[in-house]
Amino acid sequence: MSSPSPTPLHLAVALDGAGWHPAAWREPVARPRELLTAAYWSDLVTEAERGLLDFVTIEDGLGLQSSDPTAPDDRTDQVRGRLDAVLVAARVAPLTRHIGIVPTVVATHTEPFHLSKAIATLDYVSSGRAGLRVQVAARPDEAAHFGRRTVPPIPAGGYDTPAGQQAAGELLDEAADYVEAVRRLWDSWEDDAEIRDVATGRFIDREKLHYVDFEGKHFRVKGPSITPRPPQGQPVVSALAHGSGPYRLVARSADIGYVTPHDTAEARAAVAQIRAEQEAAGRAGDTLHVFGDLLVFLDDDPGAAEARRDRLDALAGSPYTGDAPVFTGTPSQLADLLQELQSAGLSGFRLRPAVAGHDLPALTRRLVPELQRRGAFRQSYEADTLRGLLGLARPANRYAAAVPTPA
Repeated sequence: MSSPSPTPLHLAVALDGAGWHPAAWREPVARPRELLTAAYWSDLVTEAERGLLDFVTIEDGLGLQSSDPTAPDDRTDQVRGRLDAVLVAARVAPLTRHIGIVPTVVATHTEPFHLSKAIATLDYVSSGRAGLRVQVAARPDEAAHFGRRTVPPIPAGGYDTPAGQQAAGELLDEAADYVEAVRRLWDSWEDDAEIRDVATGRFIDREKLHYVDFEGKHFRVKGPSITPRPPQGQPVVSALAHGSGPYRLVARSADIGYVTPHDTAEARAAVAQIRAEQEAAGRAGDTLHVFGDLLVFLDDDPGAAEARRDRLDALAGSPYTGDAPVFTGTPSQLADLLQELQSAGLSGFRLRPAVAGHDLPALTRRLVPELQRRGAFRQSYEADTLRGLLGLARPANRYAAAVPTPA
């Protein structure tokens, strides 16, 4: 009796400059002089699409990159400076046909009205392949760039302390309000609000544009949007989550949550927490993907991957440590790990190439064929939208009048 076929995985890749290792830019394969060019980002995203990946995320922030998560640093031996993720996404989207494009957006100091318009535009530019990764900004120096509010310093002991959890909780609650306002703005035009009837001279039906009237603790949004409803209805919302507060944000507001478990027990616990929060939020019937995040050093020879990691650590001056587990090994070993973690309830993975010029092609040209041989990944793109690739239905517009069912 043959064993059942594995459930296909969803795969995404997280793009950040020359790669996620801070010394990645010093590798011979890196292109440090091109990091701020459109051609560089186009090459990365088209390579990801070559591997049939579901989507790419593009990192961003409101302060310079830093080796200290709480404040700027004075290092000059690491990449500093980046392009705007939403604008990069809009540039590369027309050069691709299938892969989802998911820029990072910071909710803390930006406006939901502007962001809803930008992501709706990206959805039009990409013909329905847009998403966003929402994050918060907790550094006082980032708040100082805007001058409209202050953010208190991260409490001593970090966010695991009661004071830290309270501070983080306020930022996450604001982010949840932000996403809700954005989602309402996407729905503020009904799908058939644009009539475009030259004979009658009517371009829009004003009755099908709606005020959203959102009121939260930090902002009020009247609406409607000035951009018609996006092709997907609702572009895909995602967020990175490391603990109970972020899990709650994912459960309340997102279509995808990224978690960082180091083994199957941690993965199972994270999925269980998110599912419990999802039920508490009244979303038990919604499809909510939970992806595992891993940083990867990938080579056909495991010794080569280890040596490369050691060389980069030496250049950086210390062993790499980050929020996500680090995988160092072969495509077959990584495929084994992904399938093992999938058994704990993860539906996909967002992989972070340690060196973009090396590890991204290793993922698309080595890992993907290995998963395909196992029947664990698609052989071709099966949908034209990001929601379609993720098995998410196009949602009904919350403001549209319900059509009565025929008797």
